[in-house]
Amino acid sequence: MNSLWIKICGNTSLEDAQLAVDAGADAVGFVFAPSPRRVTAAQAAAIVPHLPAAVEKIGVFVGADAEGIEAAVREAGLTGVQLHFAADPELPEELHMRLGRELRVLRVLHFDVDHLAGIATQLADYAHDPHVDAVMVDSWSATAVGGTGVTFDWAAARLTLFDGAQHGSQNRLVAAGGLNPENVAEAISLLEPWGVDVVSGVETAPGRKDPQKVADFVARARAASRK
Repeated sequence: MNSLWIKICGNTSLEDAQLAVDAGADAVGFVFAPSPRRVTAAQAAAIVPHLPAAVEKIGVFVGADAEGIEAAVREAGLTGVQLHFAADPELPEELHMRLGRELRVLRVLHFDVDHLAGIATQLADYAHDPHVDAVMVDSWSATAVGGTGVTFDWAAARLTLFDGAQHGSQNRLVAAGGLNPENVAEAISLLEPWGVDVVSGVETAPGRKDPQKVADFVARARAASRK
């Protein structure tokens, strides 16, 4: 397995974002959508300049249009966006036209065992879009779009989505949903994802990171990816 991409999401302060940096995460995430972890572009802009250039700064958007996303990316100094909603298929291309191809664009699939065929078709569509750089697989919930702390069926997802032989090597799949320091190694061993993403699993409360959990999550994920 190549080097694992690790994102610590839901940051609301410089102190928390710095925990992710110090632990060795590749990316930090900021939520620009209704959530206990929501930040404004101005709040993110006060954090981002203090972080290393090599660390990716990903904005999470729900129901936003290209203009709104562009404005937030420019104000906050983001290097990537996570489209955590059923966005228009043309949105990734439009964002690259507005902001440059270096912007990392992630689409999101909400895994639901009752709709496996549709999810596989959706992944195939994303895989053939040259403007989608990675696909996050998150848990499905009727009440929230993310940050639920609930895992999805990893065994079913492995057969449906994470078996690269079925869908081609272009897919960069990021496992999310209910990950924490205790289960991330098992998820990596079973799914062999390109990356992992965590929010609630490293918190003391919504929007407040636990230093030990952040450090443990990154360390255990790195160790699992090397096996």
